[in-house]
Amino acid sequence: MSMPLRDLSAIVTGAGRGLGRAEALELARLGAAVVVNDYGEGSAAAAAEVVAEIHAAGGRAVAHVGDVADHATAGELVGLAIDTYGGLGILVNNAGILRDRMIFSMNEAEWDAVIRVHLKGHFNTTHFASVHWRERAKETGAPVHGRIVNTSSEAFLAGSAGQPNYAAAKGGIVGLTTSTALALAKYGVTCNAICPRARTRMTEDVFAGYKEPTASDALDPLSPDHVAPLVGYLASPAASAVNGQLLVVHGGMVAVMERPRVAAKFDTAKEAFSYEELDALLSPYYAGRPPGETFGASEVLSLTKD
Repeated sequence: MSMPLRDLSAIVTGAGRGLGRAEALELARLGAAVVVNDYGEGSAAAAAEVVAEIHAAGGRAVAHVGDVADHATAGELVGLAIDTYGGLGILVNNAGILRDRMIFSMNEAEWDAVIRVHLKGHFNTTHFASVHWRERAKETGAPVHGRIVNTSSEAFLAGSAGQPNYAAAKGGIVGLTTSTALALAKYGVTCNAICPRARTRMTEDVFAGYKEPTASDALDPLSPDHVAPLVGYLASPAASAVNGQLLVVHGGMVAVMERPRVAAKFDTAKEAFSYEELDALLSPYYAGRPPGETFGASEVLSLTKD
């Protein structure tokens, strides 16, 4: 069996269940030693079960229970990987929560909690991992193997009316991803983001209307097992040329998202725009656009395996 991640260590946050669990198991299957992080009710038992699964398959893993949205805890998590395995090669940021509500009904605590866990959690672990890789590269004078896989969402790409906090956090993660990709490229580190669609405990209400798997189904189209192989690939040496990218993955398909492009450009005929000139230019332009079209790419929601 091919083991492209042999001799590498990995951290997967939120790995006690669902998507993170599938990712941790896949990285271990490909040869990585894994730090299985989780937090919240039942997290210690859940993380221990994933570690036991990895050990039973002949792999290496240790559990870590802690909130990655806490800066010091994130540092301890990265330190655990380095101390246990002699370094860190892969960071998969997956931990997250939902507090869904329409913007006019959402309270401050619901907003803050989601931004904290998703966006700050991604920053915290990435900060400490980047410090480690930068120091290693400077010590050796050569690039290191560093891979970051961040978890964004179609809620950012398409817009999600009932998830303003979640969509904002996931959009912020894409900005963090592209910034980090540019900052760490010279050290041999890549940073990419995925938009997975998977049926997990966190998303059971979101995907309640999707077809449930039956006994005859080989694999649920929304199984996290459709997502984990892409994470394994992005974590590998084979993906060294893949950096600062955003990929949508679910149900047997992967879509590479294009970067934003300029749709139209308007120049003032004078020294500066006036209201009247903007009205004369922009109003006809938008009148000719499809009704209800926004910057959001709602068509991504209809992507399926052919």
